[in-house]
Amino acid sequence: MSGRARLALSAYAATLLAAGALIPLVEGVGWLVQAAVLLGVQSGVGALARRVPLARTLTVAAQALVTLVLLTLVFARDHALLGVLPGPQAVMRLGELLVAGGEDVGTYSTPAPLTDGIKLMVVGGVILIGLVVDAMAVTFRSAAPAGLPLLALYSVAAGLSDGGAGWVWFLLAASGYLLLLLAEGRDRLSQWGRVFGGASRTKGGLTDGLSGVSGGSSPVRTGRRIGVLALGIALVAPLALPALDSGLLGGNGPGNGKGSGGGTISAVNPLVSLQNNLNQPENREVMTYRSNIVNPQNLYLRILALDEFNGSEWRSSTRRLTDVPDRLPQPTGLGGDVSVTEVRTNISASRSYQQTYLPLPYPASEVRVGGRWRYEPEGRTLVGDDGQTTRGAQYEVGSLVVEPTAEQLAASGPPPEELRREYTQLPGSLPEVVAETAAQVTKGSANAYERAVKLQDWFASEGGFTYDTTVTSGTGSSAIARFLRDKEGFCVHFSFSMAAMARTLGIPARVAVGFTPGTMKSDGAISVGLRDAHAWPELYFEGVGWTRFEPTPSRGSTPSWTRPEVPTDTASDAAEPSADTSTEPSALPSADDSCPPQLRQEGGCGPSQAAGAAPTDRGTPLGTVLLVVLAAVLVLVLPLSPLLWRTRTGNRRLGSGGRTPADAAARTLAAWREITDTAWDHGIAPDDSLTPRKAAARIVRLGRLDTTAAEAVHRIAGSVEQVLYAPEPRPAAGLAEDASAVRAGLRGSAGRGTRLRATLLPRSSVRVVWAVADRRTALAERWAGRAGAGRWTARLRRLTRQHG
Repeated sequence: MSGRARLALSAYAATLLAAGALIPLVEGVGWLVQAAVLLGVQSGVGALARRVPLARTLTVAAQALVTLVLLTLVFARDHALLGVLPGPQAVMRLGELLVAGGEDVGTYSTPAPLTDGIKLMVVGGVILIGLVVDAMAVTFRSAAPAGLPLLALYSVAAGLSDGGAGWVWFLLAASGYLLLLLAEGRDRLSQWGRVFGGASRTKGGLTDGLSGVSGGSSPVRTGRRIGVLALGIALVAPLALPALDSGLLGGNGPGNGKGSGGGTISAVNPLVSLQNNLNQPENREVMTYRSNIVNPQNLYLRILALDEFNGSEWRSSTRRLTDVPDRLPQPTGLGGDVSVTEVRTNISASRSYQQTYLPLPYPASEVRVGGRWRYEPEGRTLVGDDGQTTRGAQYEVGSLVVEPTAEQLAASGPPPEELRREYTQLPGSLPEVVAETAAQVTKGSANAYERAVKLQDWFASEGGFTYDTTVTSGTGSSAIARFLRDKEGFCVHFSFSMAAMARTLGIPARVAVGFTPGTMKSDGAISVGLRDAHAWPELYFEGVGWTRFEPTPSRGSTPSWTRPEVPTDTASDAAEPSADTSTEPSALPSADDSCPPQLRQEGGCGPSQAAGAAPTDRGTPLGTVLLVVLAAVLVLVLPLSPLLWRTRTGNRRLGSGGRTPADAAARTLAAWREITDTAWDHGIAPDDSLTPRKAAARIVRLGRLDTTAAEAVHRIAGSVEQVLYAPEPRPAAGLAEDASAVRAGLRGSAGRGTRLRATLLPRSSVRVVWAVADRRTALAERWAGRAGAGRWTARLRRLTRQHG
């Protein structure tokens, strides 16, 4: 294998090893396989371009163009010219995915779901780093600086996971860099010989490297300097990168580069922490409240609504924020003939509950809260500004209890066209079974209200669905179709599926995320815990506005307007909580006393908790890490095992060892074995019937060796004859140099295919199989001998007992 081929292979392996640091960030490892394939194509294009040969800049340009075509083929095929060429629409599509991926990075916790945007970022990032590494190390023959992009890739992974990339991934990235440096060093040595000093340029040309005169840095010295710089970047860069948030129900909310909350709403997906919260062994309290509502079980604490469905997930649209008004505006679509009662609620959030969105009863009409908060009018939500979170917040909320009747909902008119268009949008990837099922379930309904009630009842009781929080999460089109088929899931599946089905029927729908009302305590306060996290659909009816439905069985409470002849709740003015009792923080569990050991180990307790309600993810299990490392080792090492064995064997045979006559004889025979095996690797099979002198002549003739190599073969053959036949063999000198000369001669006279075969699949590696077979035979004979001796001993004992 040529020096550049080794460098290209090392650059490819180094990039994949460094990319392993991204594995803990996203779900699954399929993206890494895809990146490996695309990276292999990119490296192959570079190898072909260098072989032509093209100019260095043209080589890099060709690789970049092929990379763009590959990314278009994988991520924007529907928008490409002829399905392959990256036209303007394809480039715009890739840009949209990158923007969406950037929003997802600031939203999801690790491991984040593999959305199209995140997948493009990780796969495209790995390929881009691979292009830079290949260009620097192979095309421009400067492997030492290639450590910067490699360790920068690790730094990005460590930063996005808040330092969670781990030492295993750092060692993999560093090993890839060392592999690249070793390949470059071997390439340099193969061209110039062993480098003892830096090569300097003089008027007479390059020095031989032995004089000690050095006009520039040696490769080793340069590698050290750049390695120190790269290591510094790997350690410092994570501190300046934003960490992935811990999700909607707990954490720091949208990142703005420093991890603090910002002035806009970015897309948030409840799957980040909802399922983890529902499966917690202890229902840890995150807030308490007191309210003068008659039936608190209808007081849902809403965080925000997910109103955009792009086929892969439900998410909240990016909205403009304003200052919080003293009195919030009238809810959209609410008419004057609907019964409305205003209630007051005082809420105390635990100091361990820390996230950007303020939980509020819906629809809130007035909010009194300290700190820096902004208001988003469309979703009627409050968002923390400049790092403001709910940690330890105490606030008072005025909200409306809207009590529509079934007749009012049934008689609702058509929604405004702009609202209908926005909230009935569906992706083209939504399977037809969703709309077909919705039409079948609501068959015979007279209006949108009846269709909504039938959908709710079908999910909650009539459709045969099972509530199960262990089912794999998913909010995309395929997840909805799978949920309708398997009929197992939790609130996320029920609410998202009902909202999607309502949109197929022309009913504006979105999904609200927050908490169910909680549990009454002995002192009259109501406690809300981790397991109260919930998602539910909201459907729009003109004259009533956004209306809650509850399709999830055994969760929350069914709205009164979907139950016939059930009285609705009314407010009690006398039950209004006093300021001195309701605004006092309840006896919330402290991080030291009530936090479960599992959460404390995960960093989910106390003021330093980055994700209040949602425990921090523990990252990739050790077993998964070991399996991935083992798979990587097998993929990289197994095909190269003959090459590695042959290299190790050659170095051992030609190495120095001992000064006795016996040691000198062993070195001579080892050098001869190395020559015969090298000739065998190049197609000259050994013939043990020949004397060393005749075997040497045969190697010279069949290998078409030049004068230097031929003389080296005959010198070693003469030394072998001395060892085998002379009474007092004379020790030979220069055996390693002669063997190297023979090897160079064989490679120089062989064709490219022969050289490649001799490097990657050397024929002499069959000696390993022979050695294993011989050892197995010896062991079998040894055990057979022991078994025979045992039988004779037993027979002798029986005879002794009979005659005794």
